[in-house]
Amino acid sequence: MRSSKFDTTNLLCGLLFIGLGLFFAIQSLTLDLGTAFRMGPGYFPLILACALILFGGIILVQSLRIEGEAIGHIAWRGMLFILPAPIFFGLTVRGLGFVPAIFLAALIASFASSKMKPLTALVLSFCLTIFSILVFSYGLGLPFRRFGPWLGF
Repeated sequence: MRSSKFDTTNLLCGLLFIGLGLFFAIQSLTLDLGTAFRMGPGYFPLILACALILFGGIILVQSLRIEGEAIGHIAWRGMLFILPAPIFFGLTVRGLGFVPAIFLAALIASFASSKMKPLTALVLSFCLTIFSILVFSYGLGLPFRRFGPWLGF
């Protein structure tokens, strides 16, 4: 006889993916979908939401088949540094410009690990900033201000 044990982590993850996928699928239906050859603004979000629902279903089924470990401690430090970094970037990219905003966002996110040393974080942020400038500014040719009006440039 089979035990009714399941993997709690994957169960919660699968339910979260399905819930978020359903939410975004419903939201995308308020936009014009169009067709596969003439995609409207809601077509791609609907496809991504359906993929999220599908992946959530796969994870959910896997959680019922495999017994997993208990959920460990919550990484509060990671959440306190990783989550604010893109929010900071979004709020400051127009005022500071792309270069300082990406540098500071990377610097904030780098301290999510307690093993990160300040000098390593600065080097990592500098390298990520250079890479981002090369890719987004020169490679893709995106028209954004590298330094914003808050800095007087």
